[in-house]
Amino acid sequence: MRAIRIRRFGGPEVLELDEMPVPAPGQGEARVRIQAIGVNFTDVYQRTGLYPGGLPATVGQEAAGTVEAVGGGVSDVKLGDRVAYTSVLGSYADCTVVPAWRLVPVPPALEPRQAAAVLLQGLTAHYLTHSTYPLGRNQTVLIHAAAGGVGLLLVQIAKRRGARVIATVSTEEKAALAREMGADAVILYTQVDFETEVQRQTGGKRVDVVYDSVGKDTFEKGLNCLRPRGYMVLFGQSSGPAPALDPQTLNSKGSLFLTRPTLVHYTASREELLQRASDLFSWVAAGDLKVRVDRTFPLVEAAEAHRYLESRKSKGKLLLIP
Repeated sequence: MRAIRIRRFGGPEVLELDEMPVPAPGQGEARVRIQAIGVNFTDVYQRTGLYPGGLPATVGQEAAGTVEAVGGGVSDVKLGDRVAYTSVLGSYADCTVVPAWRLVPVPPALEPRQAAAVLLQGLTAHYLTHSTYPLGRNQTVLIHAAAGGVGLLLVQIAKRRGARVIATVSTEEKAALAREMGADAVILYTQVDFETEVQRQTGGKRVDVVYDSVGKDTFEKGLNCLRPRGYMVLFGQSSGPAPALDPQTLNSKGSLFLTRPTLVHYTASREELLQRASDLFSWVAAGDLKVRVDRTFPLVEAAEAHRYLESRKSKGKLLLIP
């Protein structure tokens, strides 16, 4: 089988196509024949070593496909099941072995590409809005990178929760996408200062929560956009790590809360994983949650997909197709 592997950390050029033996599932595992692979910033962090791990390694942690073999003790899935998974490394491949409890059934109404396009980023948007800071009506939220893969889903789910959404984007084209998904106000941060504009948009009251996947370029100003006792939810760092913070700053800016969540802690049990995935898939199947696939790349062009993602030009999800 083919797999995209890294032998050292670095730029997109370290992604190499390898031929490897087809893996056999062990106890509690299943082998999935992959049909679509999600490309995410966590893959970039794995490639660069920001999220350190052993080498060599197969990149990626999101895919959809069909169960083609099961190991002993597996009862959650069976041969032929259509499934998707995330938070398990090794998805940039023709097939891979996954703990069976991490596999989510894909309903008949969804295609594998839809499932691969929504799972990781949709689960992220779900836990951010339902658990990390449970949004409610009459609340106002600031969403950075609102036209990216997570951002477009966050906007929609925040609106489902009844919140007012202020979105930041870099271009007019991305602004149109954010508005299409329901954003109440859109700020082109390349043209205006988003901190000043948030103050204007809220009449000086500021927002209840900031969802920030950008990090270095937005973090400090984002703190100034929060009302007293507001929540800074930092869940990514596409521009680089956020600067170090003296906890006293949170006090001086209004007894703010700061959290740095990650998906694995919000899908720690099969019950929680299935509940969140079931919500997502039902919303997509009903047409209530729109999943926008920006571009697809052949598996062998994984490096080009990473270059495109890091350019911050993406307007939705990127997929690799084996």
